[in-house]
Amino acid sequence: MFIELDSNNSAPVMIKVLGIGGGGNNAVNRMASSGITSVEFIAINTDNQDLKSSRATQKIQIGAKLTKTQGAGARPEIGARAAEESRDEIAAALKGADMVFITAGMGGGTGTGASPIVAEVAKEMGILTVGIVTKPFLFEGKRRMSVAEQGITELRERVDSLIVIPNERLKLVSSTPITLLNAFERADDVLRLGVASLSDLINVPGYINLDFADVSAVMRGAGYAHMGVGIGVGREKTSEAVLEAINSPLIETTISGARGVIISFSAPTDIGLDEVDEAVSMVTAQAHPDVNIIWGVSFDENLHDEVHVTVIATGFENLTVAGDPETKSASGQKPSVKPEDKPAEMKSEAAFAAGTGGFKPFSFNPSTAAPGPAAKLDPPKIETSQAKRGEEALPMADDDINSLDKVLEIFKRRG
Repeated sequence: MFIELDSNNSAPVMIKVLGIGGGGNNAVNRMASSGITSVEFIAINTDNQDLKSSRATQKIQIGAKLTKTQGAGARPEIGARAAEESRDEIAAALKGADMVFITAGMGGGTGTGASPIVAEVAKEMGILTVGIVTKPFLFEGKRRMSVAEQGITELRERVDSLIVIPNERLKLVSSTPITLLNAFERADDVLRLGVASLSDLINVPGYINLDFADVSAVMRGAGYAHMGVGIGVGREKTSEAVLEAINSPLIETTISGARGVIISFSAPTDIGLDEVDEAVSMVTAQAHPDVNIIWGVSFDENLHDEVHVTVIATGFENLTVAGDPETKSASGQKPSVKPEDKPAEMKSEAAFAAGTGGFKPFSFNPSTAAPGPAAKLDPPKIETSQAKRGEEALPMADDDINSLDKVLEIFKRRG
């Protein structure tokens, strides 16, 4: 392990965050609004209207000729073709980057289809490429979930490390009811805190810095990864933060068996050596016996009795996946299953096309396939409790209709 104790005269590491599609653009907007200045934000979308409200430094409308600026219509094959059409613009935006984070909501059109193409461009340029994506809620249906799973598979083959956040796990972030917007913000926190901590530890002088070569060694070509964030307050703040980070309810992986781990502490200047010792030892105990631990500390004068911890784990021999929220054991522990125990993915292109309405990423012929009109989304049919009992349903109040419209708009923008 190499710890750089002070800054040097080398150029800072350039980190860029790319939000792709509606969900990715929303994540970038929230990150940009949080005041992070050490990274560059890029918004990529087929929908020109959505880009107009973006807070990103750069905005790239892909596939303008193909989609007529109207979006991908929830069709991933259109999102992929749009990205192919705009490869040169994407490459130009990535120029100078040492590390990129690609974030998107999987299951829609642009995020699902374009993300693998963008990752492919980044990898071809030699950039350390990390994907952080979400999977749909179960209530969004099997088709959207199948499309998301296929998109994740395609992206996995083109990034160095991939972190997957199932939206279904957003139900576990609070013991009390929270709003839909707050739930999505919690998912975005994984990206925001992870990116900010890595950027600070690599680039900000005067701290116990991470060496980018070590970060690259842990994350390059690593496959599925675990990235959890935790916040601790009070006497046991450091250990509490680490426990939260390695047992994050939002991430479907655990750190069990990890051969490479990065631990980032953001803490007040009075953090104790014994606190760091205990925290790192907690991670070591769960990882592989020969794990390579890389850690760093950044001091934040605004943190008085609080510690923030980010844990990134890679190099799994037998990846363990935390069980779905419905399958937690009676003891409350998250069960682990091997990849072969997960629901079988569709193996053949024909089988996948049959189950998802024809989404066959990267297999179409761009010269002959014609883009169809954007898919028209009908409002969901809601069966009320009165209808289930055979009673006449009461008409919805105007406030209820307005609230439903807001929720539908959120999901519409996630493509």
